[in-house]
Amino acid sequence: MWSWFGGAGAQKRKDAPKNAILLLREQLDMLQKREKYLESQISDQEAAARKHVNTNKNAAKAALRRKKMHEKNLEQTTAQIVQLEQQIYSIETANINHETLQAMKQAGQAMQQIHGGMSIEKVDETMETLREQHALGEEIGQAITSVPLGEQPDEDELEEELEGLEQAAMDERMLDTGTVPVNAQLNQLPAAGRTELQPNKPKQAEEDDEEAELAKLRAEMAM
Repeated sequence: MWSWFGGAGAQKRKDAPKNAILLLREQLDMLQKREKYLESQISDQEAAARKHVNTNKNAAKAALRRKKMHEKNLEQTTAQIVQLEQQIYSIETANINHETLQAMKQAGQAMQQIHGGMSIEKVDETMETLREQHALGEEIGQAITSVPLGEQPDEDELEEELEGLEQAAMDERMLDTGTVPVNAQLNQLPAAGRTELQPNKPKQAEEDDEEAELAKLRAEMAM
């Protein structure tokens, strides 16, 4: 069966190290069991030799010969175990290195595919376009916020109008209290009468009248 990773043959090659490790571990397990058996046999034969050393020398010698045979087999078995362990370690290390290399290779291919349509020149061009658009957006924002909202009124005119409003409010309060300002009383008189009164009234008397009127206004406004 064909696949993106090279088909069935590639999958079989990929599984070969794992299968070899499984076989080696099975053989290693068998040798380790044999090793324990031989060690027990050596102990048994040594015990038999000690038992018959003083009573039956032939039986003791036979036990020692069997012990030597088991020891030789044990040495061979131990050597085989060491070799299998080395083989398993070597295959596992080689397989890990192979898998790591394959993963890095695929990562390199993926990065190459990602960067296939990219270059330093294109990146610089894109960044420059972004900077230009950002600057354009700031200019547009400044242009929008700098549009005048209409002709601003003159400050002097505002002050004059404000004084007129204050005077009107003061006059209204005076009317509410029933007091008419001196200026208003004079304005209600005929022009001829005002002309006649003003020259004949001494200056000091006028000032006294004004002071009295102001004092009266202050008292009324404080109520």
